Amino acid sequence: MASKRVLLLCGDYMEDYEAMVPFQALQAYGLTVDAVCPGKKAGDVCRTAVHQLSGHQTYSETRGHNFALNATFAEIDAANYDGLLLPGGRAPEYLAHDPLVVALVIKFFSSGKALASICHGQLILAAAGVAKDRKCTAFPPVKPALVASGAHWVEPDTMAATVVDGNLITAATYEGHPEFIQHFVKALGGNISGSNKKILFLCGDYMEDYEVTVPFQSLQALGCQVDAVCPKKKTGETCPTAIHDFEGDQTYSEKPGHDFALNATYDDVNASSYDALVIPGGRAPEYLALNESVIALVKHFMESKKPVASICHGQQILAAADVLKGRRCTAYPAVKLNVVLGGAIWLEPNPISRCFTDGNLVTGAAWPGHPEFIAKLMALLGIHVTF
Repeated sequence: MASKRVLLLCGDYMEDYEAMVPFQALQAYGLTVDAVCPGKKAGDVCRTAVHQLSGHQTYSETRGHNFALNATFAEIDAANYDGLLLPGGRAPEYLAHDPLVVALVIKFFSSGKALASICHGQLILAAAGVAKDRKCTAFPPVKPALVASGAHWVEPDTMAATVVDGNLITAATYEGHPEFIQHFVKALGGNISGSNKKILFLCGDYMEDYEVTVPFQSLQALGCQVDAVCPKKKTGETCPTAIHDFEGDQTYSEKPGHDFALNATYDDVNASSYDALVIPGGRAPEYLALNESVIALVKHFMESKKPVASICHGQQILAAADVLKGRRCTAYPAVKLNVVLGGAIWLEPNPISRCFTDGNLVTGAAWPGHPEFIAKLMALLGIHVTF
């Protein structure tokens, strides 16, 4: 059966997570996802925004990653797609005034195809008139536009709220991604199996923003129990993250990312109760590699031959734990020294999205490789998405 094909409608200053998490999650599940933006072509980038609630009366904004488009808006044909995704952020404010965007949304909606919109994306639904008489939610300030367009407003009891009404799926914010993405997969006819797994994420301050949240929410969307812990921190506390991007310099740039909320306590972890371990990259691994309890935790998973998936700088921890001897693996190129000195057989990540599996070990070089990275971990865990 041909792969399902999904269109992601992008714009400058769309919310960073709300574009990349579904984009890479759906690719990891085996779908084809084309990301387009009016007035731009494949290979162009859209700026993104990091939006989060930080105790003020509304969300804060900082610059996010640069999002690379992989298709050209002027060349798309809605008939070739099975579903449409609308990220939030500030982009929908201006996209809602574009007649071509409005016509595209109406075409998907009227054909009964899956249409999923999150946060401020629902401004486009209101402009297209497709929310009329439908139950839907959104980030609360979008309520007046939805109500004026004839929608039946559903107040989000949390920022993770998701509402389904026929072929229309709406969510309040990226906190609801797991349910939002799961509903979208089901609307496309997807069936998820083998996801009764318990997975541990090893977090730290200034881990890379995408490298924790994309796999974390992708695995949650499959139905896995995913626990994120950090040494010396408890459930409900946060880790600041770093946005590492490639902007033409000799090495990656860094900007502040989202604050990532932990949902478990490190000191309470019983490693034997987990099926797999995930180690995000960023700057956190530099200091986590010095923590003896972290080293013991990693050794437990490797010695038990449970799946371990590590990306980018995460391999600094694997090298410090002395678990790489004779293993074929990759990492962010600057981490090659650690990997080789750790006794591993270095595999060049060419392109940077390249990932590898060696026994129970999955390694990736950087966040552009998330679709393959997550898919390889799914394969080790026996998780399948079929259509």
